[in-house]
Amino acid sequence: MRLLPAYLWPRFLKRRLPTSLWGRSLLIIVLPVLVMQVAVTWIFFDAHWQTVTARLSEGLAGDIAWAVESYEDDPSPQGLQRLADRAERSMSLSIALQEDRVLPTEQRRGPIGVVDRVLDHALQSRLDRPYWFDTTRYPSYVDIQVQEPQGVLRIIAPRERAVATQAHIFVLWLTIATVLLMGVAILFIRNQVRAIERLADAAEAFGRGETVPRFKPHGAREVRAAATAFMAMRDRIQRHIDQRTALLASVSHDLRTPLTRLRLELALAPPFKRQAAMRGDLDEMEHMIDEYLAFARGEAGETPQPVSVPDLLGAAADDARRAGAEVELSAPEGLTAILRPLAFKRALVNLAGNAASHGDHVRLSARVLTSGGVEIAIEDDGPGIPDEMHEEAFRPFSRLDDSRNQNRKGVGLGLAIARDVARSHGGDITLERSDLGGLKAVIRIPGPVSLAPAEAAAD
Repeated sequence: MRLLPAYLWPRFLKRRLPTSLWGRSLLIIVLPVLVMQVAVTWIFFDAHWQTVTARLSEGLAGDIAWAVESYEDDPSPQGLQRLADRAERSMSLSIALQEDRVLPTEQRRGPIGVVDRVLDHALQSRLDRPYWFDTTRYPSYVDIQVQEPQGVLRIIAPRERAVATQAHIFVLWLTIATVLLMGVAILFIRNQVRAIERLADAAEAFGRGETVPRFKPHGAREVRAAATAFMAMRDRIQRHIDQRTALLASVSHDLRTPLTRLRLELALAPPFKRQAAMRGDLDEMEHMIDEYLAFARGEAGETPQPVSVPDLLGAAADDARRAGAEVELSAPEGLTAILRPLAFKRALVNLAGNAASHGDHVRLSARVLTSGGVEIAIEDDGPGIPDEMHEEAFRPFSRLDDSRNQNRKGVGLGLAIARDVARSHGGDITLERSDLGGLKAVIRIPGPVSLAPAEAAAD
């Protein structure tokens, strides 16, 4: 495997670190605790456990050397019996002679081998005769055998005479303490992160035009300060929106009064040559006022609710047919999404009306996204818009007369209103080239959707 250059390691590690605040905070707590536990355990075993085990093994090896020398001084059965009794009484050693036997050839060692190495080193330094030992056959004892001329002198010693057997208790208590500390730390971190998540949810909901009535600052002082600043900003923005809406509503009302007088005077006046043209100008002025007010008001005050997407597309299709276009409609039956019905209907009607104004054939379609949500496409066979001017088309009051036929009734707010509605639902609108040859406007709205049972079974 080829190693990365040194300058690429920071980037490599950064891509694999957690990206969420919860994950990074957890890593900050867990990683030092785990490193500390490993370090303490390593230091304990290296500086304490191995030292104690070595001292115990040296003491056991000394006792075994004494027993071997005592037996060699008096190898008679009576001497062996006295030696065995004394070793059992004073040193908890069981000694027996297996006559005419030789040492086993099979070496049995533990999985780690630390105890075997320490005991082997101690026996090697104290005994000058061949020996063999086994620390794995008996859980509580160590089997040690020494070759003698008469046979094998077998010595069974308690395991605690050779090994510090209480080390696992230290590791167990260390692990329990670590788990408890990490549990408390995780609980506190989760509470702090949850406060930030609530603030993010409230900000996202406000961006969609929704309100979180029970939202209030929680968490640490800095998080509370951020939440308080957000609430103040939200109130300022809402006051600005309300003032703008009220201002345009007042202007609309003030302008409608003279427009109504003019329309009434025009209706009561005797027929004349420019009467129809003047009536058309009044209609256009009234339509402009309606669009200004709709752009300023947006969908404020409307509550999201389950809405039938085919019904909304049907209303937009009817509007396009009234404009003289041939309409093709395709949508799954029973498709329901959480939308603001009036605002979303206005966006679809604007897009379908634009398509009907610039093309003879209009296609409306909807489908369920695999990632969740719904996608709605409005296509036409008109002249389209160059790719480099797609974003320009969404700017308020933009009139792309060079690339689209001029819509004399509009004021350049249709796409702007539609995008504003889509983004208020958490989605967006993109423009593409249609298979029909004209423009394709695609609305993608995230969120839960549902289908009729038959349609869902078909999918």
